[in-house]
Amino acid sequence: MKIHHEMRRDSERPLSLAIGFFDGMHAGHEEIARSTRRMRKPGWRSGVLSFAKHPASFLRPGQEPPMICTPDERLDLFARAGFEECFVPPFDERIATLSPQAFMDALIRDLHVGAVSVGATFGFGHKRAGDVSHMASYLAERGVRFEPVENVVADGARISSTRIRELIGKGDMEAADRLLGHPYELRGIVEVGFGRGHDLGFPTANVRVPDKLLPKDGVYACVARHDGRDYPALVSIGTNPQFGGEKRTVEAWLRDFNQTIYGHEISLRDLRYVRAQMAFGSVEELVAQMQRDLEAVAFPAYG
Repeated sequence: MKIHHEMRRDSERPLSLAIGFFDGMHAGHEEIARSTRRMRKPGWRSGVLSFAKHPASFLRPGQEPPMICTPDERLDLFARAGFEECFVPPFDERIATLSPQAFMDALIRDLHVGAVSVGATFGFGHKRAGDVSHMASYLAERGVRFEPVENVVADGARISSTRIRELIGKGDMEAADRLLGHPYELRGIVEVGFGRGHDLGFPTANVRVPDKLLPKDGVYACVARHDGRDYPALVSIGTNPQFGGEKRTVEAWLRDFNQTIYGHEISLRDLRYVRAQMAFGSVEELVAQMQRDLEAVAFPAYG
């Protein structure tokens, strides 16, 4: 996938373009991607126009929502969705003040769109003054195919990034994964911790997760992946109240695993809530609970 950091491309080959921020690239976003691929004609390219950061980070600094995906994870999901070109310009004063007319002019002039797909509630331009009906009439006059995609509904409600964030925040990862259409993932580099897990007989990998939304504090069953192999695992997310911690950390214990992997990347997926983090009366009580955690989780075989 070719990545552009501005709303411009050199090629004049027509582009079938999806537009949106697409945090999480959930099942509703996938419908827009499918629409984009359907409208692509032989010789055309498929593309996605997003932004490097959420527009709220510029419009309402400090009030932007926590991200389901890191920027790199979002690019990976775009590539998996079949986009051949990705446009991620910064959302800045120049973009924020574009009128709806100027924004659509840029799609024709600078991106050479032949087809455009967006969500049915899409708004664009300065103060979101443009809407789907505005875009439909403008593009029709210029012979550009346009397809607004209706909301995808699950369990009686619209699938949205906001709804998925709420589920992750509650620790309902099974429901979050279902709406995403793929597993929510924590991916990061293993770094040196305090070594308490090793002392307790449960050596853990301390995972430095990039800035993104974490599930609520607790112990989760999950699948850990390292060097192309999956391992059943438990992961503790939170401040480690047994030892008076203050910073939220992610610590994973992998079954049948005894390698030293400091500096290596691991990923954690298929997270399922087991219990809350808590402080026990003694370290012995903590270890006994950790043994029960293992018994409570039915591990399938992975390889």
